Amino acid sequence: MDARFNMFDNETAMKFFKRFANAGLVIQQSPLPKATQELVSLRASQINGCGWCIDMHTKEAVAEGESAVRLHLVAAWRESTVFTEAEQAALALAEEGTRLADASQGVSDETWAQVRKHYDDDQIAALVALVALINAANRLAVIVHQRGGSYQPGMFAAAFD
Repeated sequence: MDARFNMFDNETAMKFFKRFANAGLVIQQSPLPKATQELVSLRASQINGCGWCIDMHTKEAVAEGESAVRLHLVAAWRESTVFTEAEQAALALAEEGTRLADASQGVSDETWAQVRKHYDDDQIAALVALVALINAANRLAVIVHQRGGSYQPGMFAAAFD
């Protein structure tokens, strides 16, 4: 499957991506732990089948020092012992916020209570924005068949410096 359209070679798309990257920068600079940001982005990308984003967030997490064991277990986080309670709450929010059509209530009260237990208001704002942003990024990449495998750590950020 080849990419249908090169979003990085289009002027309109690049204008959009610059603003998209700025929104991401707000999240990156938030007090939400970087490891949590990458784990949440990876999990939503797995659910959405976005090879480009899985590639990006796996490599960015490794560059930040994340362990291979934890990255391999993100897809089965409920069945593993390597994530903190706070990370589990964030991963649950990522899943429920990504699978909105699968549940009539969206994010459950139980998951929300766990998120409130482990994160302050600024971290929650960043976490909710991150789930929305990564789902949008996944859709952009999946629609145009942007394939994973060629991403290098820092590549996305460097494109908008």
